[in-house]
Amino acid sequence: MSSTLFDPACRRCPRLADFREESGRRYPGYHAAPVPAFGDDEPEWLIVGLAPGMHGANRTGRPFTGDHAGIMLYETLHELGASSRAQSESIHDGLALQGVRITNAVKCLPPENKPMPAEARSCNAFLRAELAAHRRVRVLVALGRIAHDAILDAAGESRNAYRFGHAAEHRLADGRWLVDSYHCSRYNTQTKRLTKEMFRSVLARARYLAVQPSE
Repeated sequence: MSSTLFDPACRRCPRLADFREESGRRYPGYHAAPVPAFGDDEPEWLIVGLAPGMHGANRTGRPFTGDHAGIMLYETLHELGASSRAQSESIHDGLALQGVRITNAVKCLPPENKPMPAEARSCNAFLRAELAAHRRVRVLVALGRIAHDAILDAAGESRNAYRFGHAAEHRLADGRWLVDSYHCSRYNTQTKRLTKEMFRSVLARARYLAVQPSE
């Protein structure tokens, strides 16, 4: 498999490539391409989401930027001192992250926000390359089950050995921590499945683990 960190013209998944390009025709001016990771170039912790949203990252070109899904994420990172701004609006807003980086399990917009298992597997090589490149990362935060599984695949771990659960903490074979959270989607936040307090607790714990001295 390729060790390339990112391919801005990737067409490994024809369904996703066609869908994102169609979104660009429907909405001129949208990014409508694979969305790269964003954040500190030498991160200590890495947040992994699901995939770009139609009118969020697919529009702006930055993970969790421009739609509801990123509101709680960036507000919480700002409260923890990891983001220079509480709102992420565009790639030109000057926002910078400290110590943390954000990426997605799937880099392209999927129909109905649901990538097929084969598409997640195909895109996993990019996440695997990201994990290999960012050796200072000590904590991986999975926003949702698909991100959890993608991290395990990228780390070469068995999915059966680590069960997803909100606030669950898993020590992987390479010494890194995998910390789980429900996804900060509109549905989860509006139904209170995920509250701001729950989310802040998980991210604060992840940041704490990331900066602790090595054992």
